[in-house]
Amino acid sequence: MAAQPNTTIDAFLGGRVQVCQTRQGFRAGLDSLMLAASVPARAGDSVCDLGAGVGTASLCLAARIGGLHITAVEIDDELAALAQANAERNEHAQSYQVMIADVLKRPRTLKRQSFRHVLTNPPYHDIARGTRAPTAAKARATSSHARDLIEWLRFARTLAHPQGMVTAILPPEQIPQALQALSPEGQGVEIIPLWPKQGAPAKRLIIRVRMNARAPLLMQPGLVLHRLDGKPTEEAEAVLRHAAALTT
Repeated sequence: MAAQPNTTIDAFLGGRVQVCQTRQGFRAGLDSLMLAASVPARAGDSVCDLGAGVGTASLCLAARIGGLHITAVEIDDELAALAQANAERNEHAQSYQVMIADVLKRPRTLKRQSFRHVLTNPPYHDIARGTRAPTAAKARATSSHARDLIEWLRFARTLAHPQGMVTAILPPEQIPQALQALSPEGQGVEIIPLWPKQGAPAKRLIIRVRMNARAPLLMQPGLVLHRLDGKPTEEAEAVLRHAAALTT
């Protein structure tokens, strides 16, 4: 399948996944790959990708774990169409459903408590704290009001099975909002820092929340992404090129 006008076809996971995405606006990269690697799904699980974009994260998850049943939710018609085409491109069309919907409107077409895993790379940049992206599509994909992020994650929680899990990738400053939405008492929460290099502050964190769990909040050692010379660490290379799970 050739690239459409104003799009590119990009390879992920060492070429295991081929994704067509727009040249302008939000483009999937490291966040999507780390999110996919952090979801501990099993074959046969039902998975919901909230704010799926062109489907990169959930398709990378499907490349690592076969037999998943994925519902991708995206508000943008163009991106949703690309997500469906990307599912076909990567031979997941029969198990990959794309739904056009606004997460913040809590669409009733998504059945509550029906997914073993909900993954999301939400629009986490706080509009009140910085400048939005110059293009409308990228701004919508990356920025929201703080209250909207809380509502987004609360909706993610409603979709998770009573023994299911919500997994999100966020910057550290948004963890208070994430905890407020997903587990105010911190029970069943696991946080995995992604360190740019040894000794540098984490710019992204994975937060995983298991529904109805009693375990206290666990801060994992995390993953160092780059060596001091700028090259990926062996652990990061295993995730980014060889479709390994994010282990800690």
